[in-house]
Amino acid sequence: MAKRVAVILSGCGVYDGTEIHEASAVLVHLSRAGAKVQMFAPDADQMHVVNHCEGKPTGEKRNILQESARIARGEVTDLAKLDVSAFDAAIIPGGFGVAKNLSDWAVKNKNCTIQPHLEKLIKDFHKAGKPLGMCCISPVLAAKLLPGCELTVGQDKECEKWPYAQTAGAMKDMGCKHVNKDVDEAHVDVKNKLVTTCAFMCNAPFHKVFDGIGVMIQETLKLA
Repeated sequence: MAKRVAVILSGCGVYDGTEIHEASAVLVHLSRAGAKVQMFAPDADQMHVVNHCEGKPTGEKRNILQESARIARGEVTDLAKLDVSAFDAAIIPGGFGVAKNLSDWAVKNKNCTIQPHLEKLIKDFHKAGKPLGMCCISPVLAAKLLPGCELTVGQDKECEKWPYAQTAGAMKDMGCKHVNKDVDEAHVDVKNKLVTTCAFMCNAPFHKVFDGIGVMIQETLKLA
């Protein structure tokens, strides 16, 4: 029987929404695995809108749900309507939208809060024993809501290949066990049914990010 998977988006574009290549990789791997997918996003304004040519905020406003529809080819549902009982697993791709729209990690770091609907959903999936797959920066959501969990955001020593390695230290400070993994690997926390991979936390070729997300999807579906 096909696994039913909720994919939670945070807009469209790496600097203010979902990282598009990560979302695409998630959808391709789920499709190849025969999963039945439904996409969700909050019906709310983004924290801000970033000009992706310049990397700078603009003055305009955009809606997270409407922007996520660009990735979902129009087929996206308000996150408030996600019913945990209708799904076997949930996947959250990365991108700065996780840190700006699904939480305020970008501003408050370890002291962040999570978007209320999403906080309840992550806790409900966990309580129901249903697996969660998270890549790139999205494991910070698990770090905040699942105390003591094991996860990866890649490596913990900063260098040209790992420009965001300080995030691993923040995970440790929050009481999590960070496990160093390469870009084409994923870590499985069997106890918490949490599967994580670093994706574009690593300065890596696109195909290696794609492969690592494939491992995350495969391992998440095994737990479902």
